[in-house]
Amino acid sequence: MISWNKFISRLIGITLLAIGAVTVGNSQGTTRYTSFVNTFIGTAPLTDSAILGYNLPKGWRSWAGLTFPGSSLPNAMVQLSPMTEYGSGAGYEYEDSVILGFTHTNKGHWNLCNIPILPLSNPGAKFGSRFSHKKEKASPGFYQVYLDDYQVNVSLTSTLRCGFHQYEFQDNKNRQILFDLGKANSRVSSWSVTQVGDSVVQGFQGGENVYFYARLNTPISKLDTIQVGKRTGYAIAHLANGSSKPVELKIGLSFVSVENAKQNLEQEIGNRSFAQVRNDANQVWENLLSAIQVKGGTGKQRQMLYSCLYRSLLWPALRSDVNGEFTDAKKTVRKAAFNYYTEPSLWDTYRNKDVLLGLMSSGVTLDVIKSMKDVGEQTGFIPTFFHGDHGASSIAGAYLRGIDDFDIKGTYKILLRNANVGDVPRPARPYIAEYIQKGYISDPHVPDPHVETKAKAGVSKTLEYAYDDYSLAQIAKKLGDTANYRILMARSKNYKNMFDPATRFMRGRLENGEWITPFNPEYPYYEYMYREANAWQVSFYAPHDMPGLIELYGGAKGFESKLDSLFTVPWNPAYIARNVETMVGQYCHGNQPDHEAPFAYYFIGKPEKSQKIIDYILNNLYGIKDGLTLSGMDDAGELSAWYVLSALGLYTFSATDPEYLVTVPLFDEVKWKTGTGKWLTLKKSGASRNLTAIKVNGKENKGYFVPHDLFRNGGTIEVITR
Repeated sequence: MISWNKFISRLIGITLLAIGAVTVGNSQGTTRYTSFVNTFIGTAPLTDSAILGYNLPKGWRSWAGLTFPGSSLPNAMVQLSPMTEYGSGAGYEYEDSVILGFTHTNKGHWNLCNIPILPLSNPGAKFGSRFSHKKEKASPGFYQVYLDDYQVNVSLTSTLRCGFHQYEFQDNKNRQILFDLGKANSRVSSWSVTQVGDSVVQGFQGGENVYFYARLNTPISKLDTIQVGKRTGYAIAHLANGSSKPVELKIGLSFVSVENAKQNLEQEIGNRSFAQVRNDANQVWENLLSAIQVKGGTGKQRQMLYSCLYRSLLWPALRSDVNGEFTDAKKTVRKAAFNYYTEPSLWDTYRNKDVLLGLMSSGVTLDVIKSMKDVGEQTGFIPTFFHGDHGASSIAGAYLRGIDDFDIKGTYKILLRNANVGDVPRPARPYIAEYIQKGYISDPHVPDPHVETKAKAGVSKTLEYAYDDYSLAQIAKKLGDTANYRILMARSKNYKNMFDPATRFMRGRLENGEWITPFNPEYPYYEYMYREANAWQVSFYAPHDMPGLIELYGGAKGFESKLDSLFTVPWNPAYIARNVETMVGQYCHGNQPDHEAPFAYYFIGKPEKSQKIIDYILNNLYGIKDGLTLSGMDDAGELSAWYVLSALGLYTFSATDPEYLVTVPLFDEVKWKTGTGKWLTLKKSGASRNLTAIKVNGKENKGYFVPHDLFRNGGTIEVITR
């Protein structure tokens, strides 16, 4: 067993190595970047119909934010956070007044929230306590709240694989702890809990299959287990009387075994105090956040920048234990020479967040790619998430940016299988045979389609597969696979097959090739023709071939006119589709499918028009109203990463390509510590928000993109405005 000092030194060292960051002189009283982070951002509901685009139906809570305020390290196994409502996006909703427990896993996506634990004192018929935001606070690696009904002050902190609870009971004679194991946001298939010795509780929660080992600093006099069937029930640990010191519960998690959970706890926390663990967690975040330093901007803009940066670095989540074991896609326990992680939320995060993660924590990105390949070896396909095949983009983008210490040929082979194999029960790309044969994916004729109409989402799939083909082609090119490069590049033009020149929209087609009627470009669908979008929101998506897209619209003038309409045609408030919310005209910032559209004016030489839209979004759709509301689901950090990159002035328009679109940053100066230990500096010259020129290392830049080499070598970008 290694000592905690060695462990935390190794952890901080790994973080520094991954991001090339340095501590910014905190001992000398300089900036603490964690102080800018507000972990409550994204927990409050969006209710303003003028921003949403419609009036919320009775009983609806908009799908905005869905974040959690609890304690977590970057890309950790444990996210220890309060639970106010099961079945909600992240378990915590700011408007709620009762805390039901504190759970140990969280993504912000209607799943996880495993191992709920709650301190009790004279509980009533229902478990849960009222609380007030006035007696609640949080920061990176820390959360605190006072439970009014139980008169218990709760403090939480965490390590990579462990949680640390501290309970200060006012009544020291009737102290209890609830293990509410029949509940989680994911379906619980079974659960168990047992007492081991005087002060240890261990168990299992099936569904996500999470094991835990929890040690208290006070004896347990009795453990009551109330099991109702196989799935529901709970256990209550009654604590012995006689001690007035705070109760401490240290808990290790594992997705392998109780024994591993115990080992995780012993090595990561051991005999460490709450203050030590909290300080170490804060320092890990300080090291990571301080890799980006800004001058200028408002207080709100700095808070939003670092809060969004924090939120961008929570997922994917670690699944390897301290001994290297993990449970693979075939439910086999194995070891590997890398840390095993969950898959990214690829439909969302490939656009920006996966690239940002690589820039901040290249070591994590490398292990995520190795984990995805491992899944591919076990299942036959590199994992996809929900829609599209964007592992191709995330892997290609990382590879082309120099994160290449993995089996690229083996990974490429599986990605080719993703792109071509469809005659299996669960292919990576549904309807791929039709896509290859026809160059598009059709949808059926539905005389009167509605939001919930189920079909192929043929337009969205065709457009996204075309981009995925382009992404895979870039790997083929670098590997010298000329034949597949040509095939994939030809397929990358398939987006054109969905363009209807008569309506000037990407439009659904029937199997016989005819355009689908009736056709209303303003009507949103979940998966009929479009996936969580309408025709307006997908008709500007070809990030790999913007010149070709512009040509479809008849050139720059036609494209500009259509793009103007995207942001000005009013949204019909009668068209209500959950996910499709927060409108600027027909543009939807509350969901991902059109997040590239605000930057599209750059491709016709009108960056000032893009900047106007970007600035509106940055200043009005983040930190809305009370400052805690976001304009849509954060989706594992994608919405946050959009803010970070746009605010800093470097956006990943085509995330596969190792280059960045330069916009006008919110700040006068941005300094970014690169993975090689050098600094990339962006400076804004002029008070205007209209970009007129870009200089790189003192020389005028051709075009609006700058290469990734600046993140390798360091340098200076001057954004000139007037």
